[in-house]
Amino acid sequence: MNYIDLFAGAGGLSEGFLRAGFHDIAHIEMNPDAANTLKTRLAYWHLKRSNNLDIYYSYLHCEISRDELYSHIPDEVLAAVLNYEMSAKSVRGLFKRIDKRLECQAEEKRVNVIVGGPPCQAYSLVGRAKQKIKEDTLKKENPSADDERKYLYRVYCQFLRRYKPDMFVFENVPGLLSADNGKHWQDILKKLNSIGYEIDTKELNARDFGVPQDRKRIIIIGWSKGSQRCFPAFQSVEATWTVSDILSDLPPVKAGGQGVKYRRIEPHQFVNENLRTSDDILNWHVARPHIERDMEIYRLAIREWCYRNRHHRLRYQDIPEHLKTHKNTTDFADRFKVVAPDVPYCHTVLAHLSKDGHYFIHPDIKQARSITVREAARLQSFPDSYFFEGSRTSAFTQIGNAVPPLMAQRIAEALLVQLQGV
Repeated sequence: MNYIDLFAGAGGLSEGFLRAGFHDIAHIEMNPDAANTLKTRLAYWHLKRSNNLDIYYSYLHCEISRDELYSHIPDEVLAAVLNYEMSAKSVRGLFKRIDKRLECQAEEKRVNVIVGGPPCQAYSLVGRAKQKIKEDTLKKENPSADDERKYLYRVYCQFLRRYKPDMFVFENVPGLLSADNGKHWQDILKKLNSIGYEIDTKELNARDFGVPQDRKRIIIIGWSKGSQRCFPAFQSVEATWTVSDILSDLPPVKAGGQGVKYRRIEPHQFVNENLRTSDDILNWHVARPHIERDMEIYRLAIREWCYRNRHHRLRYQDIPEHLKTHKNTTDFADRFKVVAPDVPYCHTVLAHLSKDGHYFIHPDIKQARSITVREAARLQSFPDSYFFEGSRTSAFTQIGNAVPPLMAQRIAEALLVQLQGV
């Protein structure tokens, strides 16, 4: 079964579809770091299938360069990643590249599934609040100005019209349904119907798929009219872990420090089954540095949640005056938030982690820091073998924008059953 991943990001959706046994034709992603992350993950998959993962681990050990790693991978594998912006201008060129790959790389010369979702910032409630200020300013200078990202679903529809897949998966934030008074949602429905698809839309939570995170997303699944397919029914996964269990085998690190080896303890069953193997090499367990003022606030937040008033969030207005940096006590009053250790699900991991870690404070008061890239990746259900290319800032952005792989895998497996008629 062939699939195309649009707006692929770091590859969370693709990871799920690859695990389910789908064959990737193309991953289209405009960000160079995310595109390299995709290539490195495809290198991992190729080496795993050929029983040569020692080469991959040599790369994680910094014994070989990325170019040397890629030199062991066939060109056609890495060429699946198309580092281009998705736009009305780039569509024709992308079609040509995908057509060529279908002709050369696919046994069946067609696309069975298209997956992906346009950037969600233009639709998210928080993003819309910030974007409105920006748009208001732009419209004073140019009355026709608008956020082009709001219309990228039209490019997605062009791919559906071109390749006519049997099914598709479109992922986005719940705010998609109400953005601009619902006009975009109504336009999406109209376009999908005109192309020839029946659809169903549900708000799904990643926690129900075994992801240790409370993350609500809109999932649109479409199928060719008259094919008798439907939106799959998913059974909720019952949590047998806490957030502390997910992170417990990762070594403690101080602000600005790095952990290089796992703790000598037996990982929780969930970690062993989904996140880590005995061959894995700990990577990206690097804590960002913090100034003493922030670390003092972090300790207050941890005491408030874990010790003083159990499960109570520190509010900005309750911070001592000498630690405050502004007088606004109403907007984002909960900007300092502890990753709760004794519950099964973390609050939603956001790309904002790339800017600061105040909203994701590690629960250990001795460490007094925000979470590392590896910890964020685990909360998103990325396995420890998943390496993110680029800077720490870029890695946080890639993780926060991704679809959790465990959720993607369950969706992919359900679609595969329908496509194969099992």
